[in-house]
Amino acid sequence: MRTLIVDDEPLAVERMQILCARIPALQVVGTASDGAAALRLIEALAPDLVLLDMTMPEVDGLGVARALAGQASRPAVVFVTAHDDFAVEAFDCDAVDYVLKPVAQERLERAVERAQARRSAAPETPLTPERAASEWIEEFWVPHRSELIRVAASDLERIDAERDYVRLHVGQRSYLMLHTIAGLEARLDPDRFIRLHRSTIVRRDRIAGLKHDGLGVWSAELADGTMQRIGRTYLARVKAMAGR
Repeated sequence: MRTLIVDDEPLAVERMQILCARIPALQVVGTASDGAAALRLIEALAPDLVLLDMTMPEVDGLGVARALAGQASRPAVVFVTAHDDFAVEAFDCDAVDYVLKPVAQERLERAVERAQARRSAAPETPLTPERAASEWIEEFWVPHRSELIRVAASDLERIDAERDYVRLHVGQRSYLMLHTIAGLEARLDPDRFIRLHRSTIVRRDRIAGLKHDGLGVWSAELADGTMQRIGRTYLARVKAMAGR
């Protein structure tokens, strides 16, 4: 895969070149130190893969990815960054992977495998900025030790707010991610998820029933038998789901 490395730190570029040289599937065809230069080189070199830093002067990594969104033959984008709090925005731009610095050789190889899989898949409809903004989020990439774990939105059972963070519950495991619950609610498909409380969102098919506790207080019984109180602000919407 013809690869372009984009990073404003010379040492980071050099390290990435060394890591790429150890992967036979990659051929580094150029480097760029800012987003504007990256876009010019992408147009000139037509790389298959862009290893893209997130924070750069003027045009940042997200700006580059968004500029590529409408291109039918856009390269695969793998974000390589020291920041773990842009993952949702990155995958809104159809990024293949999100790799945290310092980059381990094995982690980069997994990202390359994902890029190769994307390349060999059937061609997709071009992701226009309008389409990217209108679609519901389908996956989350959450920090776990030195990497990010993919969590499909369809696997989420419940989301709880914890101050400036949200906790994503998947089966017996949970993952903490820097994001607001209001921001996630706006990106989740309302046909699949519903907010019960200012601090709780659940997947609709996890609700087994509704219970009136008296004095206007209602709770939702979830499939695992736990009860979640329904806030007054959200009660009408929950009742409408049940045809009440």
